[in-house]
Amino acid sequence: MTESPTPAEHWESQYAERAQRWSGRVNATTADVVRTLTPGDALELGCGEGGDAVWLAEQGWRVTAVDISATAVARGAAGAASRGIGDRVTWVSHDLSTWAPEGEFDLVTASFFHSTVELARTEILRRAAGRLRPGGHLLLVSHVFETVADIPPWALRHHGTVDPDDPALQAHMKALLTPSEEVTALALDPTHWVVVTQEIRTREATGPDGAETATVKDGVVLLRRR
Repeated sequence: MTESPTPAEHWESQYAERAQRWSGRVNATTADVVRTLTPGDALELGCGEGGDAVWLAEQGWRVTAVDISATAVARGAAGAASRGIGDRVTWVSHDLSTWAPEGEFDLVTASFFHSTVELARTEILRRAAGRLRPGGHLLLVSHVFETVADIPPWALRHHGTVDPDDPALQAHMKALLTPSEEVTALALDPTHWVVVTQEIRTREATGPDGAETATVKDGVVLLRRR
């Protein structure tokens, strides 16, 4: 019987099988929210190939970017160096379920921090939130798939199905929390935290090939430490 790959093996294979997995651009919703904040020290969870981390550095943030895939992190570091901001980003290749942040931050951000393999997501987010300075912000931007129609066609192809009743697809949709469910799951003490934003935003997204477009929904949660 073949053993299932570990989360590290899964994600390393996802990145290693192609020259580039993501667009390299910052997520538009993440950028819109971060532009309202004063730059300082930022921690990005699940940085992938570094699109958000590089953009944050270009906006004046000092960034620690962490991802489980060594290949993804290496690509992010190369991208930062090519744009002349390599010294503003510290790249860390580590499994976030066992990685403990050091120091304090003004922003912790996680954009589309989802996984089809094991991920102690809420625990990781709570631990990272504990490293925020007073006045610091926790920003979560997530996919919201209320129906199959909310899933862009390129994502459906990635899942290998367009059948709305496919069990794997249904399980993936149920695992994605709405903003209100996110706040409830985090269960952060309201005497120490303020919910600044808790909403669903729509935007026009472009697929990996640069040709397809679709309207997608982003869940946005922004919390501030008192």
